[in-house]
Amino acid sequence: MAAPSEELDRVGTSSGLVESALMTLEADNEPDKQLERLQELMGLLREQRHRETASKQVFQDIKQILTKSSHEVELACRETGHLVYLDPHLQLIAECFRCLRNACVQCPGNQDMIRDLDLIGTSMKLMYLFQKLNVIKQESKLTAFRCGLQFLGNAVAGNEASQRILWKDAFPDLFLACLSYPDEKIVTYSCMILFTCLNSERLKDLQSRNLTIALRVVEAYQKQADAEWAFLIISDYLLKIPELVNSLYAKLSHQERVTLLDLMIAKLVGDEPLTSEDIAAFLSHAGFVASKFQEKCKSVLKLASTGHSDDEEALTTIRLLHVLCEMSANCDLLPSLQAFPGLLKTAVETLKMTHLAGRQTPNVFTTSPCVRGDGDISSPVAGFKSYLIRLIGNLCYKDKNNQDKVYQLDGIPLILDSCSIDDNNPFLNQWVVYAIRNLTEQNKRNQELIAKMENHGLADTAMLKKMGLEVEQQDRKLTLRSTRKASGGE
Repeated sequence: MAAPSEELDRVGTSSGLVESALMTLEADNEPDKQLERLQELMGLLREQRHRETASKQVFQDIKQILTKSSHEVELACRETGHLVYLDPHLQLIAECFRCLRNACVQCPGNQDMIRDLDLIGTSMKLMYLFQKLNVIKQESKLTAFRCGLQFLGNAVAGNEASQRILWKDAFPDLFLACLSYPDEKIVTYSCMILFTCLNSERLKDLQSRNLTIALRVVEAYQKQADAEWAFLIISDYLLKIPELVNSLYAKLSHQERVTLLDLMIAKLVGDEPLTSEDIAAFLSHAGFVASKFQEKCKSVLKLASTGHSDDEEALTTIRLLHVLCEMSANCDLLPSLQAFPGLLKTAVETLKMTHLAGRQTPNVFTTSPCVRGDGDISSPVAGFKSYLIRLIGNLCYKDKNNQDKVYQLDGIPLILDSCSIDDNNPFLNQWVVYAIRNLTEQNKRNQELIAKMENHGLADTAMLKKMGLEVEQQDRKLTLRSTRKASGGE
């Protein structure tokens, strides 16, 4: 660490260093010399003390270079013969953007000066030109394009006035172009800008005026799963508008639907608890997902046929079921799903169909007792039966009507018969235990049914003991008694 006197001396000369770089920038007309001076200025603007002492003149001169170079780019867009002279100008543009990008970091005053000088508008013009420009050295254009988007992201960060100006110029055309651009960094930086600018009002623009932007954000995340900005846009904004999600889902491919459903799961199981706004949105999502599962549940049976192991509609339906499991594990969402018309019946009947399909001929629904290592499950229906039993168990949690419905649908013997080691369904036995406990809690008729099954050899005594249940005879009647405390929703 420098001595205090040295530090004070540097602060005192901070303004002088920036102005010195500026004066040499003004004096040089040769692109190579200007590039050197811009690089010097960019280095200085990495430090907060230099950013805070930058004068308006610094940004005026940068704008002058950008305006001149912008003219050269415009010529090159119209006249291909001009492309050979363009590379030095693209380098200058990139360095100007680096200077502006650095100048905006934690400096609202610089953001305001830059906005007042219309440097956002000047930069936006270049962003549009870059999309039309077909240069020989693509890397030079890409570097300038990327640096420009980085600058715009920094220029609007935490600055509502600048966000309004950029949104007016960028929505929807620039976002549409950048989100589908064949360069991952361009897509990432445009997502950063979109996320920074979004608020409840601008979200309405996505919903009412241009759903394609939301579609391209999901596409971007589906192609690049580590795209943090796309993830944040979907998680923090899109999922809060059920009507938008419903419209979006209808236009997505099956792979993109799986991506969207995975993001719902991530939101539901994340470390951060759902807010009241999230709960309100997910109550609506729950009805939508339940109806889609009911509509498509039979498509999963196609996976039993040879040649259909990668059926995308069926794989999407499995993910819908997984979402329902996570939703029904949330105490705020569970009651609406317990009351959703026909959902429990659909789950029980789907379990019956898959159980029967697995017994008729060897296929993906047939029990696979071979235990492989963690993460080594390759079946397209991995977890499907577990999910069905888990959902049934959740829907019956402290719900007498649903307990009775499963009895009426002959679901209890079916669930007991599913209790086995199945490599395609991890934790299947545990979910059977859980479902049976929820089905029998304070439900005498269901308890008596299982007791009679055990007495007639239709239910495995050892299995019931593992479930924490045992059959005993009282007054010549068989009763099922719990040996453990009942558990809650999972």
